[in-house]
Amino acid sequence: MSTLTAKLLRINLNVSNFIEEKISDQHVKRFISARGLGAIYLFDELAPAVDPLSPDNKLLLLVGALGGTGLQGFSKWMVMSKSPLTGTVFRSVTGGNFGIWMKHAGYDLMIIEGKAATPTYIHLDEGGVHFLDAAGLWGLNYRRLQAQLKETHGQRTESACIGPAGENLVRYAVIHSGERTASRGGMGTVMGSKNLKAVSINVPAKKPSPFDPIAFKDLVKTQVNILKEHPRKQTMTTLGTPYITKIVNMMGILPTKNYQEGSIPNIEELSGDRFFELKKARAGCYNCMTRCGGMRAVNHGPFKGSQIDGPEYETIFAFGPLVGLSDRQFIIDANAMCDVYGIDTISTGVCVAFACELFARGMISPVDTEGLRLAWGNKEAIFSLIEQIGQRRGFGRLLGEGVQRAAAQLGGDAPSLAMHIKGLELPGYDPRGVKGYALSMATSNIGGSHMYGRPREEFSGQADPLAETGKGAMIARVQKEQALEDSLIACTFGNTGLDADMYARLLLAATGIDHFGSAENLLKIGERIVSLERCFNVREGFDRKDDTLPERMRREPLLEAGPATDHTVANLEHLLDEYYRALGYTSRGIPGIDQLQALDLPEAAESIKAFTAT
Repeated sequence: MSTLTAKLLRINLNVSNFIEEKISDQHVKRFISARGLGAIYLFDELAPAVDPLSPDNKLLLLVGALGGTGLQGFSKWMVMSKSPLTGTVFRSVTGGNFGIWMKHAGYDLMIIEGKAATPTYIHLDEGGVHFLDAAGLWGLNYRRLQAQLKETHGQRTESACIGPAGENLVRYAVIHSGERTASRGGMGTVMGSKNLKAVSINVPAKKPSPFDPIAFKDLVKTQVNILKEHPRKQTMTTLGTPYITKIVNMMGILPTKNYQEGSIPNIEELSGDRFFELKKARAGCYNCMTRCGGMRAVNHGPFKGSQIDGPEYETIFAFGPLVGLSDRQFIIDANAMCDVYGIDTISTGVCVAFACELFARGMISPVDTEGLRLAWGNKEAIFSLIEQIGQRRGFGRLLGEGVQRAAAQLGGDAPSLAMHIKGLELPGYDPRGVKGYALSMATSNIGGSHMYGRPREEFSGQADPLAETGKGAMIARVQKEQALEDSLIACTFGNTGLDADMYARLLLAATGIDHFGSAENLLKIGERIVSLERCFNVREGFDRKDDTLPERMRREPLLEAGPATDHTVANLEHLLDEYYRALGYTSRGIPGIDQLQALDLPEAAESIKAFTAT
């Protein structure tokens, strides 16, 4: 027995059929599960230059090898596809119960292909896989939809679903599971492009059986004891991610007014303690004692009178300092409005801040925005713009394309104010004040993400965050570690105190696969994933020219930023050279053929030969 089912369900919406397939032993040994398996299936099955919103793109739903067991923080799930924002390989991680229900149904992976002729949803139960009419569900927000699915198929039904923005093909639409979202990269947009409203599951619970149940149970006890005493876990349980706000403000990297400044004077208003005052109840993912979420009351908009699980730090920055505000209740209400339509709060906030700066500079006027006065801090106008984005109307129609495409359409100096990397809007850490993050975001294979490789040493004081040399090997290492964690899937808050040695012991006990019992082998798997994703992007035309930062980060000194004041990222080219050397890439950022062979990626080596010769 093993916690890996090594089975996938392939669903073809063109003809409303499905087949079960075995995931090959070679794939499992080289990639484990989740992000690793997603990377190899997308690499093998997507031809270069596929339009992300065409029926030829594929949507992958994945759960990790340790999901659904007694481990804390390993029961999240992942969505992978080619992103309609970036055109790169993409992965987005979320919580909720859907991934574990996939495990109950017997699958580690679902591959959804084609496009339904009419609005459709898929339901799995003991009787099989059903293709059902979603015409009556089209237009519903995630709460009304999930309630309807439970009423139709039973209260144990869990689903992955989209809201109106996914139907409207807003390029950064999310996928919901319960109150949690796969937020980044437009995975909900891909789902909407397939006329797919939801995938729902109601099957009997079937807990995975570890290969060595006694050893695995002992390891779970060890993990639980580590978590019980760890101060980070205690902070996360009490305050959640809002505690991060004061830390980044002190470092001078809290993005303010579209990344012009790095701090705000009244930071206490947005502190974890102040958000704790508004917390109504704890919330969290399946089988996780950290429970870092928090329910808070909504005072404005369609969800008025209810509660949402949020906001997270990334939403606080996006609808707070980034748009010139420090109003906690507004941030909660803006978070709820994004949830109503199903749009990513980071991308939405960055698009709104872009519009506010355009307005402040006189580059757009109320004539362009259908009367909205998008001044910094204008809560009414910002709230209305969020609604426009979700509905794909007014000025929101343009911003729903993402900040890169919106800026290109506006022309002139607008692209210099668009804060993105490879088309993905930047997160809540200004890279000018933490240079390891600058390098990690620039080289990230999914674009401007803070979750592709986090330079923990820079935040802990072990490395100087303002130094622009000596970061290449560190970022290569943390990206490999993150890839390994994403292939388990280990939550960044639930895996506190664990390392590669512990992962090796857990995987060996869970799966019985000897190859997984070595930390060295696992870290090689992490490197294999990063390099394979890079090869996917190389086939799409990405190389060194795309491993860059917005012009603002490279040329404009950061203002009001404490220790980071007046900093730019002036030495990015040197950092790139360090990083490429650490991973065995060419000077153009393309994996070397010998390195790919050493990583047991012969298919990737063959596929990019032509690119290494030019």
